[in-house]
Amino acid sequence: MARDRHYFAADLHLGAPDAAASLEREKRFVRWLEAIRPTARSLYLLGDVFDFWFEYRRVVPKGYIRLLGKLAQLSDEGVELHLFAGNHDLWYRDYLPQQLGIQIYFAPQLVTLYGQTYFLAHGDGLGPGDYGYKLLKRFLRSPLTRWLFARIHPNTGMALALLFSTTSRKAGPDHGIRDLGEREYLRQFARSERQQQPGIDCFVFGHRHLFKDEALPQGGRLIILGDWLRHFSYLEVGPAGAVLRRFEA
Repeated sequence: MARDRHYFAADLHLGAPDAAASLEREKRFVRWLEAIRPTARSLYLLGDVFDFWFEYRRVVPKGYIRLLGKLAQLSDEGVELHLFAGNHDLWYRDYLPQQLGIQIYFAPQLVTLYGQTYFLAHGDGLGPGDYGYKLLKRFLRSPLTRWLFARIHPNTGMALALLFSTTSRKAGPDHGIRDLGEREYLRQFARSERQQQPGIDCFVFGHRHLFKDEALPQGGRLIILGDWLRHFSYLEVGPAGAVLRRFEA
C-alpha cells in the first residue's frame, strides 16, 4: 500500500476534562493513527492537541505516553509530522522536535499538495475583531511571560494553567460551539484572504470545533476540522483530492 496520503486533525484537548475521559480519547486517536499508518505520508496536527502544554528546562507534562509513542513510531517509519501551536498548547519548545522529529509552527503556513495550495492554521486570532484576545495572545507568547511562568513550581503551574484553561473555555463566547453564520470569523478571514491571494485553493483550520467543508464565494474551500471530543474527525488529502471524514472506531 502506497504512502501517498496527507492527514489533518485538531483539537484533541488531551488532559480535559479529567484523566479518565482524556485517556479514552487518546486511545481512540491512537487507533486512528494506527488505521492511517499504512497510507500516511504526512500528518498535520492543527493545534490544541493538549489542553495545556508547557516545557520547563527539564520537565514536561506527565502522561500522553500512547500518543507520543505512536507518533514516534510514525516518525521512525518516515512519516512527516507537523504540529501547530494552538491557544491551549502555545508553549512548545524543543522536546517534541528532539524526540519525535516533529516540525512545530507558531504562525499560519502555506503548503502545496497534489497541485493544490492549502492555507493551514489553528485559527485563533484570525479574522476581524477580538482585539482583547489578540493582545493577550501576544502577551502569553512573549519570552518574558514564558520565563516568568517557568519560575513557578511545575505542580502549581500545571494546576493553575489547567484551571484557567477550563474556566476560559466555559466562560468564552464559543462555549457551546455553533456556526455564527456571516459573523463566523474564520469564514470572514478565508473570504478576505482569498481575495488577496486567489492562488489559495483551500483554507484548513481547527479551533472552532465545527465539522465544516464549504465552497467560498470567491472560489476555493473552507474546511474546519471538527474535533476529537464530539466529531472524531479528520481531513484526508490524496491524489483524488481532499475529503473531510469521521473516524468510526
